[in-house]
Amino acid sequence: MSEQSSVAAGEIAENISRLREQAGIKQAELARQITWSPASLSRVESGDRDVSPDELQTILGAIGSEAAIKMGEAITRQWMILSRPPLDHQEQDLLWQAEQVAQQLEELRRQPDVRHAFERRLSEYLDELKRAANLILNREHKIAMIGSIGIGKSTFICRVTGLEVPGKDGGFPVSVLEAGAGGITICEVHLRTGPGVGILIEPRGEEEIRADVSDFADHIHRASRPEGSEPTVASSDSQGISKEIERAVRNMANLRIRRGEKQADGKRSSRRDEAKGLAAEFDSIRELVVEILTRMELHRRDGRDIWYDPKCGKPPLVWLKETFEQINNGRHPEFSLPKRMEVVVPERLLGIDNLDVEIVDTKGIDRTATRADLESHLDDSHTLTVLCSSFNNAPSAETQLLLERAIQTGVKSLHSRAAIVVLPRSDEAMAVKDESGFMVESIEEGYELKGEQVSLALDSLGLHDLSVEFFDARQDGVQRIQDFLAGRILNLRNDFCSQMNEIVESAEVLLGNHEQEQVQAVMQQAATMIKTWINQNSEVPQVSDHVQDSLMHEIAAVYASTLRATVRREGEWYNLSYSHHLGFGARKLAVSSLGTRVSGFSELCGTMVANPDYKEAEGLVKQAERLLLSAYEELLRKIQLMGQTAFKDELRQDSAFWFTCDQEWGRGGGYKDRVATRNKDWFDEDARKDLQRQINAVIEKEWSLALQRVKGLLAN
Repeated sequence: MSEQSSVAAGEIAENISRLREQAGIKQAELARQITWSPASLSRVESGDRDVSPDELQTILGAIGSEAAIKMGEAITRQWMILSRPPLDHQEQDLLWQAEQVAQQLEELRRQPDVRHAFERRLSEYLDELKRAANLILNREHKIAMIGSIGIGKSTFICRVTGLEVPGKDGGFPVSVLEAGAGGITICEVHLRTGPGVGILIEPRGEEEIRADVSDFADHIHRASRPEGSEPTVASSDSQGISKEIERAVRNMANLRIRRGEKQADGKRSSRRDEAKGLAAEFDSIRELVVEILTRMELHRRDGRDIWYDPKCGKPPLVWLKETFEQINNGRHPEFSLPKRMEVVVPERLLGIDNLDVEIVDTKGIDRTATRADLESHLDDSHTLTVLCSSFNNAPSAETQLLLERAIQTGVKSLHSRAAIVVLPRSDEAMAVKDESGFMVESIEEGYELKGEQVSLALDSLGLHDLSVEFFDARQDGVQRIQDFLAGRILNLRNDFCSQMNEIVESAEVLLGNHEQEQVQAVMQQAATMIKTWINQNSEVPQVSDHVQDSLMHEIAAVYASTLRATVRREGEWYNLSYSHHLGFGARKLAVSSLGTRVSGFSELCGTMVANPDYKEAEGLVKQAERLLLSAYEELLRKIQLMGQTAFKDELRQDSAFWFTCDQEWGRGGGYKDRVATRNKDWFDEDARKDLQRQINAVIEKEWSLALQRVKGLLAN
């Protein structure tokens, strides 16, 4: 064992200053109490002067607060197994308890007379403690807001975080994040706490921009020559790129739609589309693309961040709002098309102490909810996914689809990781009728009845008790919704602590009882039952599902323009990603094969724990269950990654496949059916069938390894 690195001087200095200020003691006053000069103490608090252990304890003793006393204890702790937590970590004591147990486990594990099977149990406990500690140590959390375009998601976020500027003539405050009737924000936006007010940009890559411009040019070129357009696709949906991207490209290339001039009779002439006028000058789409890219002057747009300067003469949030709108609409000369934006403010979001909470305003759901950027949030242990719905259709179809797909792929702890926020408008809540057909008498009663309807709709998914909250940005105070979101984050952390407590308590029982013969006999009985179950469930059931099923379903569901945009990008677009759906399909395949077996094992373990005859073996049984569940989750992630990468490599190499799919555009009706047929044929080829067989083989191998790990706890 080796001691973890000692506390850095900077961290000590920062905490001394913080504790002194919390105790209401001025620096000069504290210096007098410890008989130091104010200059010496100032150098300590700034990190310019190191302090000895005795000096530190003198300073903390003079501060005298409970927090200072706790820091005095924390600074002396010797961390050998787990990573040392920051001195201000709120779970410092729980982590120290885990560290002490881990040290005992490690000491026992190193004894020469320890049996191999028992050594395996000790090692698994150490791994569990490390995994649980890492969850607790990470204090960075995200709140991912997901919802359809136009339901008021960005307004909701700005209202909750206070990112608003005064409305005109004292009217309702205006959101800093650009809001409108939907389809406004060009990319995912992250709100986080930082050193000042600013915006950071991750630009789209050159190939991404070229693909967007190609889609736009192709649409405009065809629109200027109606005889060449795809007759089966409605004009509003014939363009692959979103209207947000189109708007930014037009502004960057100065190809706007000009309003018609006023005539003598007061009416305006028809609007003039400068992009169509430009397209008419070129016979080749490729030449048009080059011209648009040239006009965009991407080589000049190399900005990555911009920060508020008081010299601009504007209030910080007003500057932030105006700058965000310029970048979001492609009107800022220093910035390219953004792939991701970070809005930074100095205030702590939601006011949760000792946690770094980042709020993610996801790109609104327009054509499909089954996007990689959305579904990844539900599988992140440190992310609270807030599924936003309008009032009348809550829970929205998109919300139910995302939750259903998460369940299908074995995502755990949805009750902790997800919540629903309903966003009513005007008097929608007052229009609710009860079971007898009478109108509600208050907004609160309307919320209550709608909440019951939401729970009933989610009952088929087993999520009837998923947390639901309501928020009308124009009428409701923000404190309740702020408390709701903060409470859900704290609930996530409480789950982490509960996991750690269970592991610590179980390990302590193991350490206290490992030599008792009676305990050994009961544990042997429990081990026999578990091994019997393993022997009966070692084979992986065969299922009729295919890895590509999800992808083929999505191809049939999306717009033709969406499918074509994906084909032009060789299967990878934010609205339809081949690799995402193939990864999803592979993971769902594993859940279909093994989900009932894993649930059955949990039921067996629950029955044994409830049986008084197995009381002494409770720790072993729970450890076996945790180990199998952990191994199962690792299996699912590995299979998902394999589905993503294996097929993605094949697709990337098959340029002929994409070429033939692309050539189906412009051949009249049935574009999607023709492309779907080509996809089906591609997956039916022997090479792809072999990939599916490989995935099935990996599922069998990983399941066997998972069962072997559990068996390893039970030997002898």
